Amino acid sequence: MSLKIQIIIAVLVVLALVFIANLVRKEALDIKFALPWITVGAVVLLLDLFPGIMNSLVRLLGIELPVNMMFFFGFCFTLLLLFSLTVKVSRQSGQLKRLVQEVALLQEQSDRKNKACEDGFLEYKN
Repeated sequence: MSLKIQIIIAVLVVLALVFIANLVRKEALDIKFALPWITVGAVVLLLDLFPGIMNSLVRLLGIELPVNMMFFFGFCFTLLLLFSLTVKVSRQSGQLKRLVQEVALLQEQSDRKNKACEDGFLEYKN
């Protein structure tokens, strides 16, 4: 990889990490969702600054080309991220269902009390 491409990648990764840190600082992104992206950014930056590490990993894992390894790791990261988000959405769906049921029960209790108060007021007035 040429030095020019390494510099471009390093600058883009650092900008992305600064952007993510800014979102966390503004509380637009929760830290637990930012951590995987920060980790990936740090790993990509490390592999970009020290390309010998990637070549060693490629030889160790028996992969033909470093690009194939990057695509494979990117695919695995995407699958893990999708799975964790699916679990989170499923959990929140259950919480939302319970919350809606509780609100409906509280609304029904409130309506009954209001009706009882109105009925009592009407009887007292007559």
